[in-house]
Amino acid sequence: MATEAIGVRVPDRGAWHDLRAVKIVLHREMLRFVNDRTRMLSMLMQPVLWLFVMGTGLGSLVQGSIPGVDYRTFMYPGMISMTVIMTAMFSAGSIVWDREFGFLREMLVAPVSRGAIVIGKCLGGAVVAVGQGVVIVAMAGLVGVPYEPGLIVTLLLEMFLAAFTITAFGVTLAARMKNMQTFFGLMQMAIMPMMFLSGAMFPLANLPSWLHVLTMVNPMTYAVDPMRQAVFAHLDVPAAAEVMLNPGVRWFDYQVPVGVELGIVAGLGVVLLGVAVLQFRKAE
Repeated sequence: MATEAIGVRVPDRGAWHDLRAVKIVLHREMLRFVNDRTRMLSMLMQPVLWLFVMGTGLGSLVQGSIPGVDYRTFMYPGMISMTVIMTAMFSAGSIVWDREFGFLREMLVAPVSRGAIVIGKCLGGAVVAVGQGVVIVAMAGLVGVPYEPGLIVTLLLEMFLAAFTITAFGVTLAARMKNMQTFFGLMQMAIMPMMFLSGAMFPLANLPSWLHVLTMVNPMTYAVDPMRQAVFAHLDVPAAAEVMLNPGVRWFDYQVPVGVELGIVAGLGVVLLGVAVLQFRKAE
């Protein structure tokens, strides 16, 4: 007796389904972050301590050498960057968590491109990081930074660009990792030197040659400096303090424009996104 084969319908795959997958992954990242209040508070603790404790302490040491500027005002853009970068990296690290509990495998067998999953993950990490950074932006008045709409919009856009690039970097690292301990160890090894060498906590002027070279090749320098340029553009500070605290980034005798800095960050983000997609295509 002949048996009739039962047909199996495979769901259609297309741009619309990929866009829907991006939206779902983005929404999941936002829900995960909003429901984890402990994580929200812990991510804010470090930059707040650096800004108000370390900033006040360092300010007392340099008091008089930079008249007219609170040192916490100088550190403020760097602390925004720190908040955004740390939050973005932790968001990217949730991929390892998803792998350990089997949820990542379910996403990878879904009838959508893996690129859509990566893009949704990077957008979700960026949105979450910007949301966390908004809390630091709200503290602007406490360190002498004005609440001007143009400045706030500029900072939000620059935060999103930096957060997207860092999330793509984190997704690239996390794509093939099996446990959280390995990821966080590698994250600390990568992020902390990048933050310390970005000018987030000290001015880029009058550095030794070897340290100046390290800041030039550090991608995070080009994320921190545009934020500082935006903040100082809305401050009334003495010219001597401006030269000392906000010299910008120089490639030897060439002053790098802010547009070029943002282009570097954006280009790096696109490259890292492509690498992350390739890593996911190889992942099991």
